[in-house]
Amino acid sequence: MNDFCPFNSRDKRHKSLFGATAAGQYLWLSVVMPRIMGVSHVWLVEGSDDRPYEYHDLTWKSTDGSTEWWSIEFKFSEPDVYFYYFEYETPFGNGKIFKVDSSMGGFAPDGAKWQQTVYDPESKVSSKLKGAVMYQIFPDRFRRSGIKHKNVPKDRVFHENISDVPEFTENETYHRWNADFFGGDLEGIREKLGYISKFGVNVLYLNPIFESNSNHRYNTGNYMKIDPALGTEEDFIKLCRDAKKIGISVVLDGVFNHTGDDSVYFNKFGRYKDVGAYQSKDSEYFGWYNFKNWPDEYSSWWGIKDLPEVNEENESYVDFITGENGVIHKWMSLGASGFRLDVADELPDFFIEKIRKAIKREDPDGIIIGEVWEDASNKISYGKRRKYFEGSELDSTMNYPFRNAVINFLAGGTAEQFAESVMTICENYPPDNLNSAMNILSTHDTERILSVLGGITVNGRDRFWQSKQKLSDEQRRKAEKLLKAAYVLIYTLPGFPCVYYGDETYMEGMTDPFNRRFFPWGKEDTDLSELLRLLGWIRSNRNCLKDGVFICRSAMLGCVCYERVSGDDSIMVIVNANPDNITYDLPPDWYGCYSVTGEITYEKAVEIPGYSGTVLFK
Repeated sequence: MNDFCPFNSRDKRHKSLFGATAAGQYLWLSVVMPRIMGVSHVWLVEGSDDRPYEYHDLTWKSTDGSTEWWSIEFKFSEPDVYFYYFEYETPFGNGKIFKVDSSMGGFAPDGAKWQQTVYDPESKVSSKLKGAVMYQIFPDRFRRSGIKHKNVPKDRVFHENISDVPEFTENETYHRWNADFFGGDLEGIREKLGYISKFGVNVLYLNPIFESNSNHRYNTGNYMKIDPALGTEEDFIKLCRDAKKIGISVVLDGVFNHTGDDSVYFNKFGRYKDVGAYQSKDSEYFGWYNFKNWPDEYSSWWGIKDLPEVNEENESYVDFITGENGVIHKWMSLGASGFRLDVADELPDFFIEKIRKAIKREDPDGIIIGEVWEDASNKISYGKRRKYFEGSELDSTMNYPFRNAVINFLAGGTAEQFAESVMTICENYPPDNLNSAMNILSTHDTERILSVLGGITVNGRDRFWQSKQKLSDEQRRKAEKLLKAAYVLIYTLPGFPCVYYGDETYMEGMTDPFNRRFFPWGKEDTDLSELLRLLGWIRSNRNCLKDGVFICRSAMLGCVCYERVSGDDSIMVIVNANPDNITYDLPPDWYGCYSVTGEITYEKAVEIPGYSGTVLFK
């Protein structure tokens, strides 16, 4: 009885529809019970954080030898994240069925419930993300145009040599990190749009570009101005215009949870002429902030004093960001196609809804992506279940669960756990949100993926230690192979891949600021660059990578094989995380296929080198 599985949410005999469902959509739920138990009644028990749990009768349907089936046709009427389990009645007493392993159920007095994500069938996700390839740029570190920009504050420190290691100690004047600049600008990005487009890129994501006195610009100084070191509004207009000509949409970083203390709104250092909240309680911005004891005690992001938190419930602030003449309107009217929301899990649901409405008001197909590090379908923050995917908030989230799955698998984890991690997200996310998830390996917030795959981990070590880290030749050779396999994965899993600038050149680096070195121009032509161009071509030519279902064919012994299928269109992907070559025997329906990525294929098998992946076409 311990091995008996009465319900499996991924088995269509038990649940007629895989994964998330639309509100009002009927599905069958069926439980199989041993006849020897003498079951007389079975109930579905379902509810959510906002709705009490209710009991629903299952009906006896059929007998199959020593087992019998009980079923219910059911619909979840409203968008929400529901959880469910089953109860049953026998002559010996009542019992319960909970999720005990992966998607499978077992007889237990208590345990995990199954999740059912229910979304609004009328909600629309930006079509610009399905099948997309994204390229992320940290603007100060990509490329210098050579233009001498006007009105750059005289107290900024610029590196002459782009090969310099970014400073990793506090600036003595401002007592903060990230006060050194390298001079990358918007015109430098525009001049390299041709290079970026070679990877099949159709979405360009820029880290913050608004005026700020740090190189990362997450401490916004003025939402309505381009940082002068990056150029002008005209430079931004030209960048967006030329990008759109070649099919690239520009997404900006929206940092709306906090501003900088050195900003026109807070103005702690008196840099600006306007009266800031730090200077006077009569400031028009005073209500934007949460002072505990004005002026020096105030709420700040994670306790970092130069990032004072804003009060997102302040009507003036909300209107400033989302109003008809607000921040979102201005930059989208100048050419932006949407926003990525920094720390989305720290923004109230109603505020994200207003941001979405503002974006869609400017462009019904505009993009809204949220920074969420966990499973975004069931995320809880500040004691509340979030509603990202119910239809009124996000198109997409940063897919850190897939990043973790890929890294764990390639760094020595099991293929079985990789498959389980991917299937969990596929099961929990609505289809449109799944196919629009932002698949990442490196970002400005993480170590460079090459360093991770090479075996160097920070583990809380300080920046001085991090500044000294460099992969050995042996580590680098292994990491370069694994990185190509990692990109095969994120280019072909559900969602869309995002390449962090410079990863294509095998850049190394630990956490901030070492993951933000200047792009090594002159070293950009690598075998990884060639692979990314090929993978970009594959994505642009196969519909199954836009909305195809994910089917895991096998996951064992350090090797994973899966299909993406949409109608008659399909591809197969096999990744070998072992150091040795393997011969993978193909399933009969894939006999005679060929490898687009160049691996040797036979009629019934394919040769896959160690630490590599292949993409197969029929």
